[in-house]
Amino acid sequence: MVRMLRPFMRAVTYKRWLHIVVAIVWPSLWLFIQEAWWTQITAAVLLGMAGLVPLTRVVEGFQARLLLTGHRQDAGSPEIVTTPSVTWADRGRTVVWLEARLCLGWVVAHVSVQLPLLAVDLLTTGLGHGPAADGFVTVEGNHWWHAVLAPVPLVLLALVVVWSGHFVTALAERLLGPSPAERMAALEERTEQLLERTRIARELHDSIGHALTVAVVQAGAARAAGDPAFTDRALVAIEETGRAALEDLERVLGVLRESQKPVSGRPTLADADRLLESARASGAKVDAEVTGPVETVPGPVSREGYRILQEALTNVLRHAGAVPAQVRIEVTGDTLVLAIRNPLTAPVSGPGRGSGLRGIRERAALLGGRARTGPDEGDWQVHVDLPLS
Repeated sequence: MVRMLRPFMRAVTYKRWLHIVVAIVWPSLWLFIQEAWWTQITAAVLLGMAGLVPLTRVVEGFQARLLLTGHRQDAGSPEIVTTPSVTWADRGRTVVWLEARLCLGWVVAHVSVQLPLLAVDLLTTGLGHGPAADGFVTVEGNHWWHAVLAPVPLVLLALVVVWSGHFVTALAERLLGPSPAERMAALEERTEQLLERTRIARELHDSIGHALTVAVVQAGAARAAGDPAFTDRALVAIEETGRAALEDLERVLGVLRESQKPVSGRPTLADADRLLESARASGAKVDAEVTGPVETVPGPVSREGYRILQEALTNVLRHAGAVPAQVRIEVTGDTLVLAIRNPLTAPVSGPGRGSGLRGIRERAALLGGRARTGPDEGDWQVHVDLPLS
């Protein structure tokens, strides 16, 4: 019983009824001024012309959200857009919505007036009096059972209010909802957001992982050396690496806070010297060879190349320690080549499967390139080819 009465205790039920009735306010005023059949046809034609105006969809969308959903746009509420009509299909759906709302408004408003009048007539004739109202349905005679039937029209009125509200809400979702093109655009935007979140997670892993690896290696080497001068150099390297990591973290958090702003200021291969010096300060002997115009590499490729190089050097320090490493950055034609080699300090059973190497392969694949990682003639190699187009 309580479940049946629940819709009548919700404010949105009566706001939906109000939304339906409001549609006939101005045609009704016109009908009072000029009572003729052609006034309603003229009203329908004017509504059809108004539906062709792109901004009409905005007005109807906001009104439907306010009265049909109460501004709720969560998973359980109808999906109603508030953007102007772009295509003729959007304009056509807006026209159909306006005409359907007008017709539904006439029916619901008429029933909402006539059913209470019928209830009053049944009650008065049941008590032996004449009909008290001039309703659409005429009650003949005076019978006691008329009074028993008096609540029936009121129950029907309640059902009309609830059912018409559900119907107009479903109709609004169908006619004022996003078009297939808008749904595709929203899906693409959501996909871009997910890809951006994945990229940010990779950046945090690369940047913070690199900084922590350098700090751990430097602290361990300083403790083992027992040399105050070496300890000072290690602390300087840890400070510089930590400061660079904090800058990267602040940049990434800025992207998260202001997701609508373009990603800018991220390090590129032009900043590769910072990575090389950090690795050298950690004890690794890095021999770098840069060939070709690195500064002309497109931004997305250069930024991802920087992260690939960072992850590769981090893996050298983390798994091999202070060993000689060869770094080759080469720009030839339409390809960027990154090659990092270092001696193996322990045997490996197969290709690397860590999250860092997986991130290198994912970055290369997203740019249409390829990455090869694994042992090669007693060394560990990371070889990445990235297309510049």
